[in-house]
Amino acid sequence: MEFLGVSLALLGMFAGFGLLIGILFGFFGMGGSFLVTPALLVMGYPSRVAVGSGLAFVFGTSVIATLKHRDLGQVDYKLGVSMIIGTTLGIEVGKEIVLHLEELGLAGNIISVTYVVLLGGIGLFVTYESLKGGGGVSHDVEDADESHDVPALAQRLQSYAIPPMLTLRGGVQVSLWLVLAVAFATGLLSGFLGVGGGFIRMPALFYLIGVPVPIAVGTDLFEIVFSGGIGSFLYAQSGGVDLSIVAPLLAGSAFGARLGSAATSLVDEEGIKVYFGLMLLGGAVAVAVRQVGDAVGMPVLDTVSFVMIIGSALLVSGAVVVSAIGAMREEGREPAATSQAD
Repeated sequence: MEFLGVSLALLGMFAGFGLLIGILFGFFGMGGSFLVTPALLVMGYPSRVAVGSGLAFVFGTSVIATLKHRDLGQVDYKLGVSMIIGTTLGIEVGKEIVLHLEELGLAGNIISVTYVVLLGGIGLFVTYESLKGGGGVSHDVEDADESHDVPALAQRLQSYAIPPMLTLRGGVQVSLWLVLAVAFATGLLSGFLGVGGGFIRMPALFYLIGVPVPIAVGTDLFEIVFSGGIGSFLYAQSGGVDLSIVAPLLAGSAFGARLGSAATSLVDEEGIKVYFGLMLLGGAVAVAVRQVGDAVGMPVLDTVSFVMIIGSALLVSGAVVVSAIGAMREEGREPAATSQAD
């Protein structure tokens, strides 16, 4: 049996892949185009279909995950809209830089090196900071019985109270100009690298603006709804969205995204940051392997890179699920212990 010319085995594989990515997407606010597009390219799909279908999947999954984060009170719409404005401007500037570098014949190498360095650098930084521990000032998180440590850099930036000021979820007060500047910078990098930018925005929201990690994830997903929606619409107009790919991916991610989103309320902030950093480090090594393969003319390294990306995603998503289950068991033990003590 087939669906739009695709075998049931392939549909099952796409659904399983969607489940995996949905968990990562809901938990980190990134991971869609970072995984889907390279996978489709390795499978032999044309670039236009790989990118367009990847964006359509990202749009659908981000809607599902954002709704779950909204239910958990982890979406700051005021921050999200401000970020969309700055990010849009930044993407346009980043695109113009790429066009200029293409005229000089330097775009490919510079973008590849920048991508690997940035991915690995952010991964190392987040992992190191998480393992080192907090060190910031604790703020209460609204609508939750927990607090988070504001990083030292975010404290310094928040001290520049240039009107107009925004009051964000988590009790954070920050200048609108700072939000726009951070959004512009992350948008510029996103437009320059040609990626969704979730791996840039999520840590920027935490380390530069100072919002709690769960809210950073939820707000990042809210922004991706718009960027992914516009991108997939433009590609769909030129026939770049293949429903036989997108439909089974979304079927799997519908459950995975809600599971990953729910896990952010169970796993502590440091755990989220450690997993995020390890995910980026694995991705940086995989992309570096692919670039080496292109440079020395060894196509087999493209497959090795793809296997490394899937392997790291599988390990991290598995760790997320195990941590969430462990947290749920701990919560179950505490009431039991309390009732016994009474």
